[in-house]
Amino acid sequence: MMKKLETKLETKNFMSKNRFYKASMSETLGNRYNSPTKNIVNLYSRWSNGGSGILMTGNVMVDRNALGEPGNIVIEDERDITLLKNWAKVGTQNNNHLWMQINHPGKQSPKNLSKEPVAPSSIPVGGNLSNVFNHPRALKHDEILGIIKRFGNTAYIAKNAGFTGVQIHAAHGYLINQFLSPYHNKRNDAWGGSLENRMRFLMEVYHEIRRRTGEKFPIAVKLNSADFQRGGFTEEDSMKVLKAIDKAGIDLIEISGGNYENPVMFEGSNIRESTKKREAYFLDYADKARKLVNTPIVVTGGFRSAEGMEAAINSGSIDMVGIAKPLVINPDLPNQIINGTYITPDLPRITTNVKFIDKKLGSMLELSWYEAQFYLMAHGKNPNLKLNIWRALWISFKKNGIISFTKRR
Repeated sequence: MMKKLETKLETKNFMSKNRFYKASMSETLGNRYNSPTKNIVNLYSRWSNGGSGILMTGNVMVDRNALGEPGNIVIEDERDITLLKNWAKVGTQNNNHLWMQINHPGKQSPKNLSKEPVAPSSIPVGGNLSNVFNHPRALKHDEILGIIKRFGNTAYIAKNAGFTGVQIHAAHGYLINQFLSPYHNKRNDAWGGSLENRMRFLMEVYHEIRRRTGEKFPIAVKLNSADFQRGGFTEEDSMKVLKAIDKAGIDLIEISGGNYENPVMFEGSNIRESTKKREAYFLDYADKARKLVNTPIVVTGGFRSAEGMEAAINSGSIDMVGIAKPLVINPDLPNQIINGTYITPDLPRITTNVKFIDKKLGSMLELSWYEAQFYLMAHGKNPNLKLNIWRALWISFKKNGIISFTKRR
């Protein structure tokens, strides 16, 4: 009997061959000019062969002067159109989709990349990462309009290159999420204050992309269920935004949560035990969202077993399962579930076995280890679950230099 995971998802603007959705992860495989490389092409060829219905790229930034981290790919014009076409071609070679995630970091641009980052309001990043980012400058009205046009332009180029959809990143504390949050957005003009005003930037980005790409081009959005931050973007706010983008005609909604001041999106952080048993960290939110919107919903974070993925789809709350880290250590995961050979993995514990170093470097160790797996696959090798963290750090250093050993998010 065919599992629900194997069935097609058909909508007015796209058809996915199955319900597997490779979620966005920042590959940092751009070159020093922030252009795409043959490595990113090779990596997505590997994932395309793995069987996912939709592959979502990592952050593609809309402005070379606004980077989230070194190695970000930036699309401002068609200077890299040949490589973009190659990327799109291999990423869709198995009757699957390749969608480009489009983003602007706002104030979440590290000191070594941005002397004066921009944001809705001049409010610094707080929490444990406060010393990583410079104090931001509030955007002027004309600058906001310019960034909206940048989103539309990047989407237009992605479509021309052969990408089969785009996603607007409106989560995780990046610029659009900053506009949505009353904690980060203290403006008293048309872009701040009421929720209607705070969501204006997101809605204008969507309408600009739709204007540039047409009515039939798939546009997704990644939205926080909440920021989990006092005075921030709440679940109630999020539900209202969901209804607005659903009404506007968005094609796919991916649910996540948190930001880098309160990183709930990093698996296992502040997650209830009852939620962990369901595997999907934001499935409770999806249960509520399903009653409000008709747009297909994806939840990313927590999925490990085939049984957990199938149960989530069968619940009717979501339409696709978003998978990230498991697809790094096993890029053939969808094919293996379909042919019955999949074994639920235990994600490796990343440690130097030196407590001081582990505490000092924190999540950067895990980030470097997974980035090293991208690097291996990009060079035609298989993921290496036994990869030594020191080897992973060396790979990161070769790729990004000394900045590898500084906090980037």
